[in-house]
Amino acid sequence: MKIIRILAAGVSALAMTIGTAQADISDGAVKIGVMTDMAAVYADLAGQGAVIAAQMAVEDFGGSVAGAPIELVTADHQNKADIAANLAREWFENDKVDALAELVTTSVALAVFEVAKQQNKIALVSGAASSPLTNDKCIPTGIHYTYNTRALAVGTGSAVVKEGGDSWYFLTADYAFGEALQRDVANVVKAEGGAVLGTSKHPFPSSDFSSFVLQAQASGAKVVGLANAGADTTNAIKAANEFGLVAGGQTIAALLTFITDVHALGLETAQGIQLTTGFYWDLNDETRAWSKRFNERAGAMPTMVQAGVYSSVTHYLKAIEATGSDDTDTILAWMRENPVDDFFAKNGVIRSDGRMVHDMYLARVKSPSESKGAWDYYEIIRTIPGEEAYGPLSESTCPTK
Repeated sequence: MKIIRILAAGVSALAMTIGTAQADISDGAVKIGVMTDMAAVYADLAGQGAVIAAQMAVEDFGGSVAGAPIELVTADHQNKADIAANLAREWFENDKVDALAELVTTSVALAVFEVAKQQNKIALVSGAASSPLTNDKCIPTGIHYTYNTRALAVGTGSAVVKEGGDSWYFLTADYAFGEALQRDVANVVKAEGGAVLGTSKHPFPSSDFSSFVLQAQASGAKVVGLANAGADTTNAIKAANEFGLVAGGQTIAALLTFITDVHALGLETAQGIQLTTGFYWDLNDETRAWSKRFNERAGAMPTMVQAGVYSSVTHYLKAIEATGSDDTDTILAWMRENPVDDFFAKNGVIRSDGRMVHDMYLARVKSPSESKGAWDYYEIIRTIPGEEAYGPLSESTCPTK
């Protein structure tokens, strides 16, 4: 596995930084590991764009914090839990990494959580979605930052049912994320008076959705819910169009859709899809300014995962700057006590169960005629208040909350 080490620009010679680093910064440096999918199903929504977002956060700090240089270590976890866990252990024990960021793919995040718990290290999850990360699978040092399956269910699932989509059939990625997303959406569907008629589980990842789409058609369900993400979602939508699922009167609910998915599909295919997101580049002047900087480096507008990586790493660095320490317990206390207030989230709060609570957005994908230019893809239909999206702390089953 290729591991890239990046020493941020603006940091002086090692001897000089060691001499000026504060005593409370362990090993004379702050080291952050960005672990992501660099080449497979989630590469577009996370991948190199997540690394770029972390680099931007480090550079915006001037390359150092509390008198110590900031170092990024990056790697491709290949969506494999064992690779991720072994790498996390190596980084923590041998490379003296202080915190991990990104961690797309629920199985990866869960595996890394176990290592982070053992090592008392911080894990900043942006890409993984499953709500158990702040419920029964929570850890004292884990922060689930950008979104989760419950928020997706409250946003997209509830909206579709209220519009008459009261019978559902799920195409579900056969691993922890898909199961969590299906469960959370099914709970909302049933609570709104709808019914779940069936489920087809597909391999992760998958390129052939023909048989699964045919089963969904045969079910007669009004709504086909895609409990998957990334290339699996775009492949499923393409197959559904090829088999005339929408033309036959059924609706596709793409439960986790990213702006990169819409870009890959094109507005002609994606128009009308409702989705829930934690970030959109064209929300306001702040989001546009940061996203323009990102686009200049990445060649694409940021997904919510990539924006969340920047915000989570920045909040972590602010904690070190404020406390003069990289001690895990000290940092976690500051991060929970101080709100997240940046282009990504206003008055975001990190709860004791590790959930970062912030507003989410229900969006509709524009038609080609409605779009005014490149990446002008979403109409924001509704802002979903944070506690509505994520539920109150009292609902969390995290044993350490």
